[in-house]
Amino acid sequence: MTTSHDHQHSPQQGGHSHGHTHSHAHASARRLMWALLVTLVILVAELVGAWWSQSLALAADAGHMAVDSTGLIVALVAARLMLRPRSDRYTWGWARSEVLAAALQAGMLIIISALVTWEAIWRLVQPESLDPKPMVIIGVIGLVANVISLLILSGGRHDSLNMKAAFLEVANDAFGSLAVVIAGLVAWVWGWQRIDAIASLLIVVLMVPRAVTLLRSAIQILLEATPSQLDLQALRQHILELPNVVSVHDLHVSTIQTGIYALTAHVGTNATSIEQQAQLLHNLEECARHHHNLKLSHTTFQLEPANHAEHEEINH
Repeated sequence: MTTSHDHQHSPQQGGHSHGHTHSHAHASARRLMWALLVTLVILVAELVGAWWSQSLALAADAGHMAVDSTGLIVALVAARLMLRPRSDRYTWGWARSEVLAAALQAGMLIIISALVTWEAIWRLVQPESLDPKPMVIIGVIGLVANVISLLILSGGRHDSLNMKAAFLEVANDAFGSLAVVIAGLVAWVWGWQRIDAIASLLIVVLMVPRAVTLLRSAIQILLEATPSQLDLQALRQHILELPNVVSVHDLHVSTIQTGIYALTAHVGTNATSIEQQAQLLHNLEECARHHHNLKLSHTTFQLEPANHAEHEEINH
């Protein structure tokens, strides 16, 4: 005997959730557009300033800005894709486009970090002359503009991995601009040219850990790893303690996109009547939705006779 149920099959409930997601996506797209415009202005200013002052730190920050501008464009495209409706082919819609965008941004940051590190080490060995005044001026302009971008993005940074990635990029840009200002002041006051290369390496130190963390999070979602906030064994034990439950196997919990989680499980049961099975499904849904620190609203439970698992080829 096999019975399955998906909590999100209800049109009313599913429609509300989908509309709520679209609302967030529209707001995210607007924030990303404004942040992109500000970032492009800073990028042009820093490219001019790097050429004018011969500063590697300013060039590194400009490179960081170039990557972030590309990243914001990717994030904006992802936010637009998330607005596409679900279809028979893409049953989750384009929800995971945000994850692909985050992974792409992380990869770009790692590449630019490697390039800047190579050039910075070379300049530590053979310092080049630089004009610190434009470094300070452009650095201050970049810092102010980054703060404006942070204010624009701050309201949506918890909405999705995509928005979180964009916010963290701009936050690191702000620290990079601050490093440029400090390096420019040191070179201006004390004439120490190597501070430029040191500031460049500091910008790399700011970029790499964030890129690695972001890439790891994206890979975990793409590999459908169990969300780190959830204790799968505790969930399994809680299900086993429900009335009429004999066994649980093929229990999977994965992240579809930020804040949306899906659960599937085969539940062996000794419930024989329709009423008992209906009550068990209700209990399973309540367990998934309320008894754990993640709201598992997309659930599919397959009820089967207690000895059915013995006939299945895969048993997890």
